[in-house]
Amino acid sequence: MIVSLVEDYPNYMIINLDKLDYCASLKNLETISNKQNYKFIQGDICDSHFVKLLFETEKIDIVLHFAAQTHVDLSFVRALEFTYVNVYGTHVLVSAAHEARVEKFIYVSTDEVYGGSLDKEFDESSPKQPTNPYASSKAAAECFVQSYWEQYKFPVVITRSSNVYGPHQYPEKVIPKFISLLQHNRKCCIHGSGLQTRNFLYATDVVEAFLTVLKKGKPGEIYNIGTNFEMSVLQLAKELIQLIKETNSESEMENWVDYVDDRPTNDMRYPMKSEKIHGLGWRPKVPWKEGIKKTIEWYRENFHNWKNAEKALEPFPVQPPFV
Repeated sequence: MIVSLVEDYPNYMIINLDKLDYCASLKNLETISNKQNYKFIQGDICDSHFVKLLFETEKIDIVLHFAAQTHVDLSFVRALEFTYVNVYGTHVLVSAAHEARVEKFIYVSTDEVYGGSLDKEFDESSPKQPTNPYASSKAAAECFVQSYWEQYKFPVVITRSSNVYGPHQYPEKVIPKFISLLQHNRKCCIHGSGLQTRNFLYATDVVEAFLTVLKKGKPGEIYNIGTNFEMSVLQLAKELIQLIKETNSESEMENWVDYVDDRPTNDMRYPMKSEKIHGLGWRPKVPWKEGIKKTIEWYRENFHNWKNAEKALEPFPVQPPFV
């Protein structure tokens, strides 16, 4: 998102506020780090004094709030930390943005706030029924963001997207994790049966969705950012084994799969309707075969962008190196 904004909108000054937690890497931004319209600031959204000072010293017109703890597996063992960062941190940020009279505040949420469904498709008015600590923290944060619209008519917009994949993603998430495991001659670890399905959107498509919401999204509204492309985790593993290990043999494929205990809860599907954002002119464009090919190639060259990348390949529960 940052690379696209910096390169395509030279008249915008892009300020990147990041805590540089275990999953961050400034190497991912080396292509634009010296651009005149880009500034990096290290800081924590949970530090209310710092955030207030930031809005006082920088002329900020628009906030795109991506910052969060997002690893579902980890949320089961660090639930309070997820609540603190995702709920309290969001409240700090939206409060400071409101005080600074920001023109638009976009809160990046998740399809997981709906909970799972086998058949019913969720639209933006569907009730929130989260089933894990990560999704619960995102749903709670949404309530704080939405309250600033209800109470003050502060121009907030909420997005709920499907799973995103592509270059630059820390390899704890399923697609880069499976790719990296296979590229290091290690097995894909499957939770439970692996029959849970997920909808996958390529990163550039999601960037286009956020740009659409930035320009055309109406204050106070929620937009699903979804795709009809759906695949089970087991099928995902098999496709990646075919592509990376160049085998179509079922028995050979099984040699690259390791079944592990399932999560305490693991939603089977997150089917979403996205007609609302289609009405703004956005639809996903990148086909799965093209997106996954680019992603595999990127991780072959850039896995070590993170000093602790090997840590992400450890089986759950993984304890990230917090310092």
